[in-house]
Amino acid sequence: MNTLKHFFLAILIISIVQSCIVSEKPNIDFFQNSKYDFKGAQFASINVPMVLAKSYIKKALREEGESEETINLVKKASKIKVLTVTNGNQEMLNDYAQYLNDNHYEEWATIKHDGDNINVRVKQDGDIIKKMLLTVGSKNNEVVFVDVKGNFTANDISKMISSVSDK
Repeated sequence: MNTLKHFFLAILIISIVQSCIVSEKPNIDFFQNSKYDFKGAQFASINVPMVLAKSYIKKALREEGESEETINLVKKASKIKVLTVTNGNQEMLNDYAQYLNDNHYEEWATIKHDGDNINVRVKQDGDIIKKMLLTVGSKNNEVVFVDVKGNFTANDISKMISSVSDK
């Protein structure tokens, strides 16, 4: 019986750790299109297991002095995917923005923060926001895409945007 418990514990640990593998293949829908010519862009993607990440993310945000609105938003997240792109270009970003428009994502804010441009888009189902996409673009053709799934309200997102905009 004890061996059986250890076996199931080992399977659980392996499945949790496996979900946090870094890959060179894109993990966000638009970038998974094999027919699109990304013209030398390089990708690194991470699927963040929320079981492990929530407490770590909240602690890091508190240490950096982030607002409680941002920390509360993390509590409502159920899945986070991160994709970094190096050697991206403006045409690719424009095509990505068109893809989001075609798939009913609403642009909520564009924020300039520490020299980076942060774009916030959401996909709503009634009053509930099920997906939030953050695009962080820097001056040197590096872009980070963060795909957050959860159950957010418009008020949650607005408070988070306001807290970032105030800094």
